[in-house]
Amino acid sequence: MNNSNTGQHLRYLEEISISLHRVGFETKPPEDCQLPIQWNNAPLCRITGKGSVFYRREDADTPQAEDALFRVEDIAAKTLEYMTAMESAPQLKASGLDGDYRILADFGGTVLAGTPSKHGVQFVTWDWDYDRTGVVHGHYFMENYDGAKQDFATRSGLIQTEQLFSPEQLTEIYRCCADSVDGEFFELTDKQEEVIHSVQQQIEVCVPDLNERIRQQEEALERVSQEQTM
Repeated sequence: MNNSNTGQHLRYLEEISISLHRVGFETKPPEDCQLPIQWNNAPLCRITGKGSVFYRREDADTPQAEDALFRVEDIAAKTLEYMTAMESAPQLKASGLDGDYRILADFGGTVLAGTPSKHGVQFVTWDWDYDRTGVVHGHYFMENYDGAKQDFATRSGLIQTEQLFSPEQLTEIYRCCADSVDGEFFELTDKQEEVIHSVQQQIEVCVPDLNERIRQQEEALERVSQEQTM
């Protein structure tokens, strides 16, 4: 492995370590360009400098550990996406703009940029001014890459705002899908069940903490039910 690739892999591991600490995971120093990840004070998996996630079956043998592993895999993939882009992204040159901002996307008069920081890469969207020499109306998303991408997509006109659903909305849609399939409210054809299951699978990918959100909803409903019976 050449020094350039090694440096890129180590920068990726440093970035993902910051991202994982932010959501409660623990990491140990990299070993052979692999980052050991711990969850609940126990080993969970390892992430390579290329973004691959390896784990032992005995380290993810509970539903909770499987959910934690899925979150790590999701964060690893997203971090690899933007860190790979950052490595080759051109510098954003705009009048009055200071700092190391790099162009991750540019369309329809809107630009999505990232800048390295001690807290991880930070993201922002701007509109170009009329002659594309400066940027205006900054929307700052800190480390929220998904939020910055969605904002860029809608500001630039790539996607209509009405086509996007929030995690809260997707969680409710998921629950309604489950009720439709598991309940006795409707008589569904095999084709309809297949479509509903495909919707659920897409939501599971889009909302990494879906199970936790559903658990919180169920606990809230149970508390309300108990209060009503008191």
